[in-house]
Amino acid sequence: MSPKFSAPGTSRSGIQWTLVRVMGRLAVFAIVFIGVRAFTAGTTSDAVVEINLDDIIEPVTAEYVERGIQLANQEHAAAILLELSTPGGLESSMRDIIRDIISSKVPVIAYVSPSGSRAASAGFFVLLSADVAAMAPGTETGAAHPVVMGNADIGKTMEAKIENDAAAYIRSIAGKRGRNVQLAEEGVRSSKSFTEKEALDNHLIDLIANSPRDLLKSLDGRTVTRFDGGSTVLHLNSARLEAYRMTARERFLARIADPNIAFILGVIGALCLYFEFTHPGMVLPGVTGALAIVLALYAFHLLPINYTGVALILLALVLFALEVKANSHGVLVAGGIIAMVVGALILVQSPLPGAQIHLSTALSVTLPVAVISVVLVRLAWLARRNKAITGQQGLIDQVGVARTDLAPEGQVFVHGEIWEARAAAEPLPSGARVRVRDVQGLKLMVEADKKD
Repeated sequence: MSPKFSAPGTSRSGIQWTLVRVMGRLAVFAIVFIGVRAFTAGTTSDAVVEINLDDIIEPVTAEYVERGIQLANQEHAAAILLELSTPGGLESSMRDIIRDIISSKVPVIAYVSPSGSRAASAGFFVLLSADVAAMAPGTETGAAHPVVMGNADIGKTMEAKIENDAAAYIRSIAGKRGRNVQLAEEGVRSSKSFTEKEALDNHLIDLIANSPRDLLKSLDGRTVTRFDGGSTVLHLNSARLEAYRMTARERFLARIADPNIAFILGVIGALCLYFEFTHPGMVLPGVTGALAIVLALYAFHLLPINYTGVALILLALVLFALEVKANSHGVLVAGGIIAMVVGALILVQSPLPGAQIHLSTALSVTLPVAVISVVLVRLAWLARRNKAITGQQGLIDQVGVARTDLAPEGQVFVHGEIWEARAAAEPLPSGARVRVRDVQGLKLMVEADKKD
């Protein structure tokens, strides 16, 4: 019997051999892929991640800077360019930013820019903590004495402790970065400020540059000493700037943290809630007011609030309401306007420039609020005074005509309808004018209209 042969590739051994070859190729591809990833992971790109810190240093901006630094480290960027234009901010948020700068594997270049900007207070700490500190012409830094938000009286001992802690922190940062420790401490203890030239001459910063591109060219080939003592050579001549933007959520929250926006939201929320309480069931004003109040409270918890300002704003609302009943010919309204404007101006007690409610905002909010409040209160007051004009109660005191003799019962024509009626006193002839005095079920109790 002749042997039987299977077609090539259809036997079990042939299929197994094909699978082995496929798996071998996949293994080779995997090894090559891992090798390429390992090689590129240790390779620095030519990108410089640009982070723009141009607002008050608070939790939202600190989160933005932290995510930017993390992204630069993940992409193995050539450097991080942190552009500063800030009046300062919260110490806790400042320390979060500095912690991220120090732990970054990618060198961080802090640059006070554009011309006319400043890195004051907490911004001074951030500037000195960077691997490279630079400033644009016409900028300033310093004025970093710690201030208790809200101007609360904490006592001399506690104030000295806070000052000493801040001074030790700046000494540690400046010393580790090889900068002028003594002058940095004066910026904290004496609130001393420095122009870009003074900072450069006194070894607080490393260089002055006209623009980010000029800065990168000046730093190309420079060896930077890292915070841990290591060194890195910067290759930035052909580096490309990649701007890192805030997310929509961060931009939204950062705008709400503005005291002027928070004040507007708070007032709008109060008006909407009052309208909902006086006109229950409309829903939309209540929902809008609740959202506005919650957003305002989020902002105010980040700000130092003066409770005298809160009391003056509440007093203003009370005076607006009293004007309706007292009819003081505008005296109470004028007093309410003054109280609300003054209350708004002192509501936020922050030493940071630009972290207060502006006079223009206070006036533009107060005047419409005064008019709207008076109108709403007056409408609510009149609604309570007016008697019901529908239903049985709406018939009381209405005048009609007797359709039949009321001796003592008959029919009357009142409010466009014929009603069964009963004379409350003497009988009334047909055609007499009658006035409704009471409603008993479906029968009206009437008497002669005295004005007839």
